[in-house]
Amino acid sequence: MTESAQPTVLESGSLAGRRALVTGSSRGVGADTIRYFAEAGADVVVNFRNKAPRAEKLAAQLQELGVRALVQGADLTDSDSVNGMMAAVKEELGGLDILVLNASGGMESGMAEDYALQLNRDAQLRVLDAALPLLSDGARVVFVTSHQAHFIRTTPTMPEYVPVAESKRAGEDALRARIPELEARGIGFVVVSGDMIEGTVTATLLNRLNPGAIEERREQAGKLYNVAEFAAEVARAAVDPVPADNTRLVGDTASFNGEG
Repeated sequence: MTESAQPTVLESGSLAGRRALVTGSSRGVGADTIRYFAEAGADVVVNFRNKAPRAEKLAAQLQELGVRALVQGADLTDSDSVNGMMAAVKEELGGLDILVLNASGGMESGMAEDYALQLNRDAQLRVLDAALPLLSDGARVVFVTSHQAHFIRTTPTMPEYVPVAESKRAGEDALRARIPELEARGIGFVVVSGDMIEGTVTATLLNRLNPGAIEERREQAGKLYNVAEFAAEVARAAVDPVPADNTRLVGDTASFNGEG
């Protein structure tokens, strides 16, 4: 368990026989989320983009829990890469019961101008489409986003984050458009939206570009969730009943207008 991870987020054994893939799960929220699934007995897929040793170390830790932990590197913006990952998942695990669309980005330097949209919208749909043949009746898809993105149409955010926020909201909208199809297949879909999360790469980058941003938001909200606490909410969203509006809001929303 990571230093901050919480005990007993999901009941021990409650996911025995289930299979879960979390994109971007070699670190941060994704790593804690997949750890909670493994601790509940699920076989898991640790996905990473370019940090194989970190993903392999995590998988080795999870295997000690007595579950299968498959390590799969994939560039989610590349169809062949995603399809290769899903082929490996099918061969090793036979299918999926939980898909958490956690990986996102857009603040990296040196990327194409439309990289945020490629990753936060197009890649999310690409992963879902590639996973659909592996998801059976009763499966759950969870999309992880931020309040700054979820509410971007009604509440302005920091200028540095606008391209990411707009692209993540575009991804959320595109995924929500698939809800009727998913429901027809017996697949639940939930958006988990969180406030700024203490300790994430995004929050650190934003605070570097906009010094004091985290402290200001913490003062506004009264509390900011840490990585382990937010990951616990993501993990629970994969097993709790699907909310009527397919949305799980984590943390303060009083500063945001409307709910998109």
